Amino acid sequence: MFDQWLPIRELVASVQSGKTSAVSLVTEAIKRAKATKDYNAILSIPEERALQRASQIDADIKAGKSVGDLAGVPFVAKDNFLTLGTPTTAASHILEPFEAPFQATAIQKLEAAGAIVIAKANLDAFAHGSSTENSAFGPTKNPIDTSRVPGGSSGGSGAAVALNIAPFALGTDTGGSIRLPASFCGIVGLKPTYGLVSRFGVVAMASSTDVIGPLTRTSEDAALVLDVMSGRDPLDGTTIQRDTTSYTKLDSSLKGKKIGVIKEFYADGIDSDIKNATLATIKKLESAGAEIKQVSLPSIDLALACYYIIVPAEVSSNLSRYDGQRYGLAASDAQDLEESYEIARERGFEAENKRRIMIGTYVLSSGYYDAYYKRAQTVRTKLINEFAEVFTSVDFLVGPTAPFTAFKLGQNVGDPLQMYLADIMTVAANLVGIPAISIPAGEVNKLPIGIQFMAPQLHDRQLLGIAQATEKLL
Repeated sequence: MFDQWLPIRELVASVQSGKTSAVSLVTEAIKRAKATKDYNAILSIPEERALQRASQIDADIKAGKSVGDLAGVPFVAKDNFLTLGTPTTAASHILEPFEAPFQATAIQKLEAAGAIVIAKANLDAFAHGSSTENSAFGPTKNPIDTSRVPGGSSGGSGAAVALNIAPFALGTDTGGSIRLPASFCGIVGLKPTYGLVSRFGVVAMASSTDVIGPLTRTSEDAALVLDVMSGRDPLDGTTIQRDTTSYTKLDSSLKGKKIGVIKEFYADGIDSDIKNATLATIKKLESAGAEIKQVSLPSIDLALACYYIIVPAEVSSNLSRYDGQRYGLAASDAQDLEESYEIARERGFEAENKRRIMIGTYVLSSGYYDAYYKRAQTVRTKLINEFAEVFTSVDFLVGPTAPFTAFKLGQNVGDPLQMYLADIMTVAANLVGIPAISIPAGEVNKLPIGIQFMAPQLHDRQLLGIAQATEKLL
């Protein structure tokens, strides 16, 4: 691995002062992206456009013009963000030739602040997975142990940060897809409040749970990126107003903070070493002045089943637009229109995409809607109410990010139920719409583990503060 990047704030100060050039940072990041190709974290590199943007930033600084808060900072975007200068594939053959005519709002905001996309990261195709093994372009390897997965679906983004390709990467989190790679790769992964960051220009998985967030080395870096990306977007009707206080103004004091320990997270199924390491970290929080309280969320045991009904239902709708007619893979050998649909979707989608389409279509079909989808939405409402009630007595919730460490490549490919269990600690935050963050919490058998904090909706700044306070303890 390469040397770790300086904190984002220091990189920006160095560029703005003229001590370091944006071109040198981008050149270094691109060199690293190319040198680490064996990890298969990166799918494409918009080298020409990235260097042009870096040159313009350097020229603006020399001319005395003002540059943004992220001036010259290179970053990696998951390949389901629409970007200029390189294809957007969502790691699927059905989109393999597609080049977007516009950029995602999150990318536009970051570029307006001076950040520069230097690469697109691998993922589970259409973000369907927890291991980045479902990519049409092959699996990504975990930088800590190349025989293991990096987590998913933002595994390429997680690996890119762990490999020090760039100071930060963007991912999407529908049920844990930012936090799980953060845990498996030993970095920070932030899932903001639903709607805080615009989803416009991001390939949709499940529209009621999809969230955009950063993967970084520290919570402070995550706060800097969130501060730029967040806020209302007229192109995304689900976006909400951001905090009027900068997300970088973090309260990292633990004294008097009320933290709830979710007792259901410590039942059978969690690795005993992860359980003990998490409880040891919680003990440190208590010793530093936090008030620890055990809490119960009775319906959280149903969260995973609820998630794998609601999300596939939305997937089946969102993926219906990929038919080989308007963009992406086309079936030139089809005899008629119906056959062209069938061939494009058969050749273009990965097995997990097809599985989720079938599950979603089934639970929405006549005769099964009430038994599955309607009941799942009832459980979701119960979860929302239970979390709201718990947050009347505590400021944050804490628990492990994942029930186990990174598993071996290929270990769970033939067992989708075991693969889905990787998300058991993370899906509830998406169903409820609250912010959550995973930060490194040590190692188990030389593999990183994460600890996850959750906070009430729109308490993202407070969440980042408790994460920073915990980082200082560890």
